[in-house]
Amino acid sequence: MSQTLPLRLHHHAWITDDQEANRRFYEDVIGLPLVATWTEREVLFGAERVYSHTFYGLADGGALAFFQFANPEDQEEFKTDVHFTPWRHIAFKVEHETQEAMRKRIAAAGYSEADAYVIDHGFCVSLYITDPNGLMLEFTVDHPDVEKIEAERRTTAHADLARWLGGDHTSNNHWR
Repeated sequence: MSQTLPLRLHHHAWITDDQEANRRFYEDVIGLPLVATWTEREVLFGAERVYSHTFYGLADGGALAFFQFANPEDQEEFKTDVHFTPWRHIAFKVEHETQEAMRKRIAAAGYSEADAYVIDHGFCVSLYITDPNGLMLEFTVDHPDVEKIEAERRTTAHADLARWLGGDHTSNNHWR
């Protein structure tokens, strides 16, 4: 039996309290183009909801999407109020030149090193920044030997997980 995988991420949706501040961040600072704005009025979850739904495009056709409701009560009901942690984030693969251009725009927009920082994970180098909605983003440049690294991790993935679950917490990241 063959397994069919999803083709790509279509979009990841989030709530924003300010579509224009969100647009400035994603389009002007990060560089993702606003590719669609849907303005809707429909009955959802037992009430008529009026909202805008914006999409910021990725090179593969996927997008980040954001909802803002016209009614403050709807905005409050559907807001994304979660405990912030850097471990919950969305990661995007980028080329080195793209990451560098983002870093320059982020600095020019007044973000400090505490707001946008880089971590060299060994197998990739990641630029992290939190958007105006509390959503953490990661823009990752893969190691030049990414195919070799991915092949090794794919081969040992189940054994590595079993070893870790069994209590052996030694690192298997020898690229760091």
